[in-house]
Amino acid sequence: MLDAIKAFMASHGMAPTLVELSEILNIKPPSVHEQITAMIRKGLLRHSPRKVRSLEVVEKTPRIPHLVSVPVLGMVTAGIPILAVENRIGEVLVESHVVRGTCFALRVKGDSMVDEDICEGDLVIVRQQPIAENGEIVVALMGDEATVKRLFISDTLIELQAANPAYRPIRIEQGDELRILGKVVAVRSMSPTPNA
Repeated sequence: MLDAIKAFMASHGMAPTLVELSEILNIKPPSVHEQITAMIRKGLLRHSPRKVRSLEVVEKTPRIPHLVSVPVLGMVTAGIPILAVENRIGEVLVESHVVRGTCFALRVKGDSMVDEDICEGDLVIVRQQPIAENGEIVVALMGDEATVKRLFISDTLIELQAANPAYRPIRIEQGDELRILGKVVAVRSMSPTPNA
C-alpha cells in the first residue's frame, strides 16, 4: 500500500484518492481506508481531515539504537550455568531499552523452545531476578540443571513448559529445588540466514 502511494505520488505529483488506490491494488475501498487508517496510526502517513488528496508519506530518519554490552556467561544446558563475571566467555551488544537491571546472556543448547523462536545456538538475554510472573520465559535451575522454559503457576501446581510438543512439561513437586535465575527479555538469533 505504501509503495503504491509513493509510486502514484512520484508519477502524478499528488496523492491518490481511496478509489484510485482500490483500483491500483484491486481491493475494495473500505479495505483501503482501513489500511490507510492503520498506517496513519503507526506514523507512516498523515493527512488533513476533509481534504481530498491530502495524504503525505512521513519519511522517518532511521534511529540508531544505543547499544550496551551484556556478558555471555555460558550455556543453558545440563549443569549449572556459570554466572560469575570472571567466567565471562564473551559479550553481545543489546539495545539499551532492553537492558534494565543486571542482565547476562546464555547460549541455548537444544530445541525445547523452538515454537518461541528460541533455537539451538541462539543467545537469550536474561534479566537477573529471583522471581517471575506466570507465563514468562525464564532461566530456571532445578537442582543442578539449568533450563529455559515458560513458567506456569496455578493454585495447585508449578510447571516449566517447553515450546515444542516433543517435550513434556516439568512439574515441580513439593520438595523439588527450583530457583529462578532470571527472565528472558530478548533473543539474539545466531542461526545462519539462507543465501538469497
